[in-house]
Amino acid sequence: MKYVVSALLLFSLSCNAQSINQKKISIYKTFGGVIYELDTLTLSSKQVGMLLRQYPEAYDEFRISRSKSAISSVLGFSSGLLVAVPLVTAVAGGQPEWLLAAGGGALFLASIPFSSSSKGHALNAIEIYNSKLSASNHRMKSTFYFYGSSASLVIRF
Repeated sequence: MKYVVSALLLFSLSCNAQSINQKKISIYKTFGGVIYELDTLTLSSKQVGMLLRQYPEAYDEFRISRSKSAISSVLGFSSGLLVAVPLVTAVAGGQPEWLLAAGGGALFLASIPFSSSSKGHALNAIEIYNSKLSASNHRMKSTFYFYGSSASLVIRF
């Protein structure tokens, strides 16, 4: 089902690029990252990247956000692993290496600024994209609708 919805979203994005470009992207901060929404659709970061490619400033900012998010994820995962190993060893009755847990805590603290910076760059990229949308006025507006098993394209001048 997930693949069908993704395929429909990509199909509608490609068929109706002008109408999609007229809609603003909303971004919400969460504990683990950010959520992107286009009207009622939740978009992945790859889909947002496809939409932002038209505007180089916004896309560059979004690429910075994704790279910092990747760094934060790697640091967070490795910190969790380094903390979990001594805890599992202690529960199993062995002699735990508490320096590994301390190193994991340090890595976790190091991942916080990357995560925060990633969210800030994502917000900035979406803000640039939305401001460019409001600046550009298109005379023709097209809308793509799905009705059960059929679809229609409405073009308004």
